[in-house]
Amino acid sequence: MRITGISTHVVGTPWRNLTYVQVHTDEGITGVGETRMLGHTDALLGYLKEAEVNHILGSDPFAVEDLVRRMKYGDYGRAGEIVMSGIAVVEMACWDIKGKALGVPVWQLLGGKVTDKVKAYANGWYTTERTPEAYHKAAQGVMERGYRALKIDPFGTGHFELDHEQTLYAVSLIEAVRDAIGPDAELMLEMHGRFSPATAVRLAHELAPFKPAWLEEPVPPENLKALEKVAAKVDMPLATGERIHDRIEFRELFESQAVDIIQPDVGHIGGIWETRKLAATAETHYMLVAPHNVGGPVLTAASLQVGFTAPNFKILEHFNDFADAEIKKVIKGAPQVDPEDGCFHLSDAPGLGVELDVDAAAEFPQQQARFDLWAEGWETRKPKGAK
Repeated sequence: MRITGISTHVVGTPWRNLTYVQVHTDEGITGVGETRMLGHTDALLGYLKEAEVNHILGSDPFAVEDLVRRMKYGDYGRAGEIVMSGIAVVEMACWDIKGKALGVPVWQLLGGKVTDKVKAYANGWYTTERTPEAYHKAAQGVMERGYRALKIDPFGTGHFELDHEQTLYAVSLIEAVRDAIGPDAELMLEMHGRFSPATAVRLAHELAPFKPAWLEEPVPPENLKALEKVAAKVDMPLATGERIHDRIEFRELFESQAVDIIQPDVGHIGGIWETRKLAATAETHYMLVAPHNVGGPVLTAASLQVGFTAPNFKILEHFNDFADAEIKKVIKGAPQVDPEDGCFHLSDAPGLGVELDVDAAAEFPQQQARFDLWAEGWETRKPKGAK
């Protein structure tokens, strides 16, 4: 079997463009992959056009390791977010092809299942007025849909520091959310790399009474010493990793033991097998894995293949029941959270178990998507000027 070409389809919303790639073969089997780029969709499409000629055409889709190696190192330049995302969409499509050809789900090809279900947590649910009352109601809605966990960044446009008044308001939002979801649900606290170490530590102590399941990206991701400073002073699990685009770059993070949960994005770190390798290394450091997942149903399905096979997989992020949920119709067989237990359940469907509906995708053309975490009202995910 050989790859005869790729086709790209961009599904657009005002705040995110989802790039779907179909990999076609000479035996008529087509696989699909997906990633979400922030402000770099056209750059990704340009890279894929070149990579198709340089690396992809004529390749054996079963030889995933070889194709990834050639795409990553064959252009000599150091692979960053765009290249690793391009590799990811092609890589997961090849796993999809391989599973379909053999008649088995991808998780079976990764060593088999260690669990029948993966817990989900909701994100994108607080696209409402930024008040305790509105957040309380929205959080109740998440629980009513069966979720047992959710995540929130309550810090507005905070950058490096947060003054006393803004701190009290952020605390009031979290107090309202905890009251809405009860004591048993998990509440993930997101900082988006906003703060200095001192501010992150102070806020962690202010919010500790509400029992966050983790504190995510408390400081900008470029400075590991700053993260270590927070870890030394905070008595709650720390999570980070969505903005690391090569599993090799996790090495110093592992050595530091500064975090408890790593959050690779399957769509940015080279795909399913790269993430599974990273999860194995994390296991040797007694760290959990909870992938960043701001993509649509294909990226969710790809992340679940790792989840069903990794003993140290904690939970999976899910946006698609809340933020622009209508895009779910572009994928047949989209993974769904079971409202009975708030989990994704194992699927035996071959490959990734999903199919791209090209006609449905065409109903959501590419947009000039914007997501500015420093802009007032960013949490509504409706950029200025968007309808």
